Amino acid sequence: MSLRKKLTLVFSILIGVTLLVVGALVYSLVNVILIDQIDQRLITVSDQIIQRLTIAPNNTIYTRGLLEFAPRDGQIFQIWNNSTDLIFSRPFVLSSSLDLVGLQEGETVFRSVLINGQRYRVMSVPLSTNRGLTGVLQIGMDMGLVELTTQTLGWVLIIMLSLAVILAAIITNIVVEQNLATLIGVTSTAKEITDNNDLSRRIPKQEKSSPEIDQIVDSFNETLEQLDWLLNSQKRLLADVSHELRTPLTVIKGEVGFIRKYKQIDEDSIAAIESEVDRLTRLVGNLLMLAQAESGDLPMEFSEFQLDELVCEVFQHMRTLAADRVEICLDNLDQVTLVGDRDRIKQVMLNLVGNAIQYTRDNGKVCISLMKENENATIVVTDNGLGINKEDLVNIFDRFYRGEKSRTRSKQSGFGLGLSISKFIVDQHQGEIKVTSESGKGTVFTVYLPLKR
Repeated sequence: MSLRKKLTLVFSILIGVTLLVVGALVYSLVNVILIDQIDQRLITVSDQIIQRLTIAPNNTIYTRGLLEFAPRDGQIFQIWNNSTDLIFSRPFVLSSSLDLVGLQEGETVFRSVLINGQRYRVMSVPLSTNRGLTGVLQIGMDMGLVELTTQTLGWVLIIMLSLAVILAAIITNIVVEQNLATLIGVTSTAKEITDNNDLSRRIPKQEKSSPEIDQIVDSFNETLEQLDWLLNSQKRLLADVSHELRTPLTVIKGEVGFIRKYKQIDEDSIAAIESEVDRLTRLVGNLLMLAQAESGDLPMEFSEFQLDELVCEVFQHMRTLAADRVEICLDNLDQVTLVGDRDRIKQVMLNLVGNAIQYTRDNGKVCISLMKENENATIVVTDNGLGINKEDLVNIFDRFYRGEKSRTRSKQSGFGLGLSISKFIVDQHQGEIKVTSESGKGTVFTVYLPLKR
């Protein structure tokens, strides 16, 4: 059964049960009111009859005053003495008690009984004086009008209930169909996207859709966008890794072929092979670290250390690496004690300074600064190199991303993983990393690390 049919059925049953309960209450209330009205009439007639009776000192009941009495609503009545002998009856042909049970009760009772196939409401009233019980007065009134009224009301309620349920089912079906139309469209579009493998396509919003449906569409589109981005990232990674693997493997194969051909080991060939193996090792290491970061398994060992000493280590190491090609300077160095993973923070600095050296022209300048600002330790790496285009800045920390237009590959080029790993490490320290750049003028990376965790 479809969702539309299920919802229609559930709402129809709910409305039907509600109307059934209301109808039963209305039917019962009307029936009680009508019977109460009959009971009030019986009480009035009984008072009139009792006023016309005469009781002798020996408790004999005289009914001479009832010979010309006729109830206005056509009630029938009987008078019985203590010996259960019928003294008076109207009409005179009624010889049996209107209500045998009520005749023996000894108190005023109202009962509904069948008399000659007709339903009557019978009131039994004990007649008594100071000398005791003298007899029983029984008055009956035909309930045909009440039965006709309640029967008619019952049929009206049944017809109205049926029509209401049918109308509710129709309206519910229309409303549900309108609200599900958007979901049906979402399902159809999603199936087309799946069939065509077109993750770039998005699900359009309907003009008259509800806010809840719009939220579903927005969430689905966000999911598609993430999937599209991940797929493109994987494609880009595959292309980058394939290219990076092809070059060193080609070099290694060529050098091995050279050694095999000339049957001698050449130092240049060994150095070339060693360089390419190091490059492959670096690629595998970065991929492994990225996988650990994504799964949350990248180990972090927090301890207290002197951040300024670490900055000096990086400065000395990178100055040796840059040699005479790029000038490395230390602009500012505040004394800072930090709680964090010393090796990971060093890895971040090596990534940032290494990138700055790599993408700075010969005779360029790369500067490192460490400042203590409020509750943060601020590390700034500045270069006057190639810079980064504005369109690349948005994605610079994305995994596998490289702005090839602004940064030319070389043998020492990275794989688009360093900045992503650096951002993950900074995030794990509850810090923040920012970048500002202008193409052709240089780049500034700023890392904020909280002094207190």
